[in-house]
Amino acid sequence: MRSGRLSIRARLTLWHAGVLTLIVCVFAAGILLFVHARIVDGLDRHVGRALTTIDWVYHHEPDELQDLASESGIALFRIIEHGDLVYQTEGWQRANLSRALPDQGRPPESWKANDGHHYRVQAIAGPSYSIAAAVDESSLRETFWMLVGILAMGVPFAAGLAIAGGYFLAGRVLSPVGAMADKAREITGDSLGERLPVGNPQDEFGRLATVFNDTLSRLHDSFDRLRRFTADASHELRTPLTAMRSVGEIALQAPLDQGKYRDVIGSMLEEVDRLTRLVDSLLMLTRADSGAARPEREVVELTALAGNVAEHLRVLADEKQQRLRVDASARVEAVCDPAILRLGLMNLLHNAIKYTPPGGAIDVRAKATASGQPSIEVQDTGPGIPAAHHKRIFERFYRADPGRARDSGGAGLGLAIAHWAVAANSGRIELESEESKGSLFRIVLPGR
Repeated sequence: MRSGRLSIRARLTLWHAGVLTLIVCVFAAGILLFVHARIVDGLDRHVGRALTTIDWVYHHEPDELQDLASESGIALFRIIEHGDLVYQTEGWQRANLSRALPDQGRPPESWKANDGHHYRVQAIAGPSYSIAAAVDESSLRETFWMLVGILAMGVPFAAGLAIAGGYFLAGRVLSPVGAMADKAREITGDSLGERLPVGNPQDEFGRLATVFNDTLSRLHDSFDRLRRFTADASHELRTPLTAMRSVGEIALQAPLDQGKYRDVIGSMLEEVDRLTRLVDSLLMLTRADSGAARPEREVVELTALAGNVAEHLRVLADEKQQRLRVDASARVEAVCDPAILRLGLMNLLHNAIKYTPPGGAIDVRAKATASGQPSIEVQDTGPGIPAAHHKRIFERFYRADPGRARDSGGAGLGLAIAHWAVAANSGRIELESEESKGSLFRIVLPGR
């Protein structure tokens, strides 16, 4: 079975068991190597001490050689002088340990006799003599191999415990994921306000749940804006259609003269014009959201652009006897798309003209901010915007005073279009306004 078909819990369990088993095996191998080295070293030191004792006794008290086995426990040794056998113990002869000492080459460190016992053999040589001694290492070898068997049986047992423990721990570790998955199944488009459980916001799963919750919050806000947009757009589209239907029904109920019919048609055309502007604005925002409108940046002289937009809308200001003035005293340049920026500035200025009462004043000026960034300011003497509405004033279809905006023919999309146009040019719109003291909209753009 490929690992890709296994669950994460199973894969974590196998990895945990495999790594732990490898560690146990390495640890067991290290123990065995260490114990074997200690056993060999102990045997060699034991044989070395025996050779030293035999050598001393042979040269100083040769009559005591037979008592070495009973008094010192040295039962396996042999002495040869001038090629003749001087002395050997019965155990040495019985095990035929002389074969462990070839004439040439280094004698084996361990040697197995015919009786199945293993001996550790060493020899020393003098000018005319040689002494060889051995020690039976069979008991130590049995102990060593018993340790090998215990560790060999312990490895599968440890692997089994690792699998069981790993499966349990993986389940505990992954339980937050299961809880998040169960909760995510319950979240639908109607319940986007619900959130995934966050056990520990500091660990990996907690951060993952927090990221998902932030995503859900953004989706929730997007759905809410979409619902509000759909409801507001439907309402705005229904208003002129209802007006046209009402005017048409009234005109059909009774015969009218030519002048009355002209008035009815003119009223319908006004509603059609309002409906056309609304649809054009919606199409503009739709293109903006889809990314179809891509700015083509160039160096733009803002004073000339502001003056051109003001002259284009001056006729609207003249109709309301408003004073529209453009301050052209400074030359300010910015890098932006002139067509998109013109659209945004036109909506800002049109909004100022629409809400400024007759006889009021509107000032447009291009200047550098305190930080040196190029900007365009549109200041009016209108009713102002209360501080409670500043954060939402650029939302689509949002109106600080819905009744007054609808009476003036506004759909609540002008500032939204202006905000998009400035943002598309990597700029921002700042608002300074107080109720009954007019408003100042400032477009801040990136410089050259």
